[in-house]
Amino acid sequence: MTVPNALSVLRLLGVPLFLYLLLGPKADGWAVVVLALAGASDWLDGKLARWLDQTSRLGTLLDPAADRLYIFATLLAFVVRGIVPWWIAAVLVGREALVGVFLLVLRRFGYGPFEVSYLGKAATFNLLYAFPVLLLAQGASTAAQIARPIAYAFMLWGGALYLWSAGLYLYQLVLAARRTPGVVAA
Repeated sequence: MTVPNALSVLRLLGVPLFLYLLLGPKADGWAVVVLALAGASDWLDGKLARWLDQTSRLGTLLDPAADRLYIFATLLAFVVRGIVPWWIAAVLVGREALVGVFLLVLRRFGYGPFEVSYLGKAATFNLLYAFPVLLLAQGASTAAQIARPIAYAFMLWGGALYLWSAGLYLYQLVLAARRTPGVVAA
């Protein structure tokens, strides 16, 4: 257990608390704090892993898993509360399912998971930035009215990048299939 991996585990443990705050007491302010701490620990665990030379296989699995879990949990809570329409959540979750299928196919060909791309990181960053701003955009206050277009802009941009990165993963999958003997790829 390394320090970066411990931070990733703590981030994962924050997901149920985050969901409770959003769906139970609807304590949006505290939920934003949990999300901000998760974002800070996401940045910190990567920095520490490189700085302390503690990059590990477990860390490369935990970090994206925590990101995906926060995205899924947030979308679920936002749909339940009516903050985002169900179809937006369906598109983003569908993208995750599709990339999951790509990973299974890659394993069948004997390859490991995709390299994390900067495009994928930018997509995740935009979505994780959009979520707390979407919470701040709830209501009729002046602050909410100012936050609303910013939140939607980050959500749309993050969603578009998320889908684009799925296209890049599909391209990588096709290249891997072409390099695999006995596989005919389009």
